[in-house]
Amino acid sequence: MLSVRIPPLDEEAMRKARERQERLTKPKGSLGFLEEISVLIAGMTANERPRIEKKLVLTLAADHGVAEEGVSAYPREVTAQMVRNFLRGGAAINVLARHVGARHVVVDVGVAEDVHADADVAANFVVKKVAYGTRNFLKGPAMSREQAERAVKAGMEVLEEEFERSNGLDIVAVGDMGIANTTASSAVVAALTGAEPEDVTGRGTGISEERLRRKVEVVKQGIERNKPFEDALDVLAKVGGFEIGGIAGVILAAAARRVPVVIDGFIASAGALLAYKLNPHARNYMLAGHLSAERGHAFVLKHLNLRPILQLDMRLGEGTGAALAISIVEAACKILDEMHTFEEAGVSGALS
Repeated sequence: MLSVRIPPLDEEAMRKARERQERLTKPKGSLGFLEEISVLIAGMTANERPRIEKKLVLTLAADHGVAEEGVSAYPREVTAQMVRNFLRGGAAINVLARHVGARHVVVDVGVAEDVHADADVAANFVVKKVAYGTRNFLKGPAMSREQAERAVKAGMEVLEEEFERSNGLDIVAVGDMGIANTTASSAVVAALTGAEPEDVTGRGTGISEERLRRKVEVVKQGIERNKPFEDALDVLAKVGGFEIGGIAGVILAAAARRVPVVIDGFIASAGALLAYKLNPHARNYMLAGHLSAERGHAFVLKHLNLRPILQLDMRLGEGTGAALAISIVEAACKILDEMHTFEEAGVSGALS
């Protein structure tokens, strides 16, 4: 069973956070979205003056059988190669996780080969492999329903294990790695929302116009050949990916623990959409790290009613945009907690 109890936002903590924001030494509302973020974090954590100290970035990796349809600019073996790069600390997400002071953990949910971590980084590598990549969804379901459940559960388990390891978490960011996963994500988003495939299918790794047309056609055919869809889990099973399911599981488990989740780009948002369809209350614990340049991302954020924190035309994935956004969330909470009120500073308030 994938059911989890997700508590509502703490309205009292939000009320007190909002009242404090209005008493800080600034014109009311002058810090814009920063103020709203801090109030949301107060509600998520049930703490009127939350602090962001224990930070975690999770990059979930898996391969996709649909890669054999020529939908990516890179060969399938790049997934495993990039996982090794993560473990050596040489990727963009490693740099940005270090930059924001976050622990970075790589999760193998379905990489097509076995990756072995050296002893000094083994603690930052978790193997929850459901299978050695999904099947090509043009030739049948990408995975079985049982495998779909295992993928979601894998993400839930990772969050629980990291929560216990760190004796609690203040925030978690989710990202992805997997050649052809934008194709699977486009299919998941289109199937879950009824969107036209061409509206939610982009260039991913930077493919040509000709390859993009092929990619859109693959998404269309994949949905047509695998319909009807019974429910959200069935969508994941038929056209999704193991890392998409894993990301959904992380979000569900984090929400149950009152841990805010910063969502990265298009693939992570497909996982967030899946989590929302599995349990709508999970939406209350999501923050959109950024607006990706990938077509379809804005559509998903609008569907989830999430406002992106950053807009930097990024489309790398890995968790990079979400990791950067952690620093903004931390700043918002510091403003709420550390900035003086008019009374504390001895500054005259606004004239009525």
